[in-house]
Amino acid sequence: MQRALGKQAVEWLAAAATDPRSCRQRWDRGEDAVLLEAGRLWDVLSVPEHIGLRTLDLLGRVRRRASGPVLMNCGARRVGFFIPPAPPAPVTGWTGPGVRYVGRGSWVAVPPPDHFGGWRLEWLRPPDGTGALYDPDVVRSALRKVGGALATPVRVSRP
Repeated sequence: MQRALGKQAVEWLAAAATDPRSCRQRWDRGEDAVLLEAGRLWDVLSVPEHIGLRTLDLLGRVRRRASGPVLMNCGARRVGFFIPPAPPAPVTGWTGPGVRYVGRGSWVAVPPPDHFGGWRLEWLRPPDGTGALYDPDVVRSALRKVGGALATPVRVSRP
């Protein structure tokens, strides 16, 4: 069963690539990460490491089951929560010190889903292949609890 879930996670994550087959092949060859476009299957809310780890811990204590993938960029010391893509316009944005919202038109370096350490990028909670993502309101609430004014929603209109 674990092997089937791993394959399902690879298929789900690779589906965000412009060429899913090439993405899978690159991971099979041992590449540590590929660039995937945000805004297709998911967006990423990236926060400073100390806030992200505390938020993940709080979410784990409040919610018994993980809700979605969480990626750590060890070099940049950032944690990224995978959330549903924002609608094209108007977009609900996120503000706060160190908060970065990665959506449509942006690219994210992503390791294979079965990788948990040793590279610059590692999964704290890998995708499970079901498409489960964190609820943005749940993440927003947890960020506020651990970081004060972080993740204050704002409305952003696109021309």
